[in-house]
Amino acid sequence: MPYSYHSSCILLLLLILQTCSQLVVSHSLVKFLPGFHGHLPFELETGYVGVGDSEDVQLFYYFIKSERNPKNDPLMLWLTGGHGCSGLSSILFEIGPISVRYEVYNGSLPNLEIRPQTWTKVCNIIFLDLPVGTGFSYAKTQDVSQPSDSQQVYHAHQFLRKWLSDHPDFLSNQFYIGGDSYSGIIVPALVQEVSNANENGIEPLINLKGYLLGNPTTDTSNDLDYYTIQFSHGMGLISDELYESLKKNCIGEYQNVDPNNDLCSRDKQEFEECVSGLNNAHILEPSCDLVSPKPWEILWKRRYLNEKLETSLNSQLSLPFYGCRNYGYLLCIYWANDDIVREALQIRKGSVGKWQRCNYDLPYMIEILSSFPYHVNLSRKGYRSLVYSGDHDKVVPFLGTQAWIRSLNYSIIDDWRPWHVKGQVAGYTRTYSNRMTFATVKGGGHTAPEYKPDECFAMFNRWISENPL
Repeated sequence: MPYSYHSSCILLLLLILQTCSQLVVSHSLVKFLPGFHGHLPFELETGYVGVGDSEDVQLFYYFIKSERNPKNDPLMLWLTGGHGCSGLSSILFEIGPISVRYEVYNGSLPNLEIRPQTWTKVCNIIFLDLPVGTGFSYAKTQDVSQPSDSQQVYHAHQFLRKWLSDHPDFLSNQFYIGGDSYSGIIVPALVQEVSNANENGIEPLINLKGYLLGNPTTDTSNDLDYYTIQFSHGMGLISDELYESLKKNCIGEYQNVDPNNDLCSRDKQEFEECVSGLNNAHILEPSCDLVSPKPWEILWKRRYLNEKLETSLNSQLSLPFYGCRNYGYLLCIYWANDDIVREALQIRKGSVGKWQRCNYDLPYMIEILSSFPYHVNLSRKGYRSLVYSGDHDKVVPFLGTQAWIRSLNYSIIDDWRPWHVKGQVAGYTRTYSNRMTFATVKGGGHTAPEYKPDECFAMFNRWISENPL
């Protein structure tokens, strides 16, 4: 059943009841992390918040204070995509203050190092393991319902109000919600839930200002393959002749092809042969073995749905070190599964077995087929938004993101232009009258900050400070 305004009201009522119940929040300050030499040069808090009808779901979070002015800087909740990808992945590989040192694994604990381009230089950020079964989040009983879009929104909303009730010093901070990839479905729905609850006077009131999305999935029902093929042609991955033949023979329908349409099927097969050897998350990078790929890429391409993804650590020992970004994901798995690391993070013993960067086996129900209506509604309410796309991502091509933003039909107030970092073109941007900014990140992949940290930090810093890119 699609996530509707009617079900939203029901969830809102449940939220009121839950807000009145006893808060179940526990947290600890973390001053040292195994693999990092010395005292952490930033403030890290980890903890659990109980959510759900009986608080049987324990959501694990990492809270990192702004290095500039925590009291006055914005507060942001960050949801890693997936679904089923841990907030630790965003910390170590995208926007957090530390990263895994890229070096050959020798059997000892992998090392950590500082990331200079962390977004926590200018913003307080909560990284949340969501939905239940992701990262270190767990269920106390087996009665918890199957994770779904609506459950993610409900649990995240509960989490926010309970966390803020436990951290009242941050109630006055400007508040944003951000995420990438599949979070493009969840974040807009969550922003709307928070907004509706504020309007209904549910406390604590949240100082909601807007949201930001990177390479976001927006519509799971329409034919993204159209933009994938268009992107592939524009990038020189397929010939002019094949592109024209695809348009002619498939008549605009590339995903649910008529089985009797032999010409289209032939063209689709030729297309797959042309692009099958690429790294879809970033077409210029080597295509390496799977450790923790971008899961939405797999879910989107239906031919992958029946493939068995092997996640055993031992099966990944042959992963090449040189030139393979996935090697860092492997080091992360070793680091997070070390008992000393778990103790430092204050993980409850026996709560979670093997930690996975992205939980492939998580059962999940897709209910929100499109987040477009939420963008429409949030635009009417006047919230700020930033949508950015790494322009070498073939999983969610920037052309598709541009298309749905354009279909919002808001007038342009700052037309297409380059934006710069250190005197160089970092991408292109356009701003609309609904306070939405769209930006491409030149040379970026599916999680743009992972590939272009300097440029993405500059982009975020300017936008969160309400300055032009």
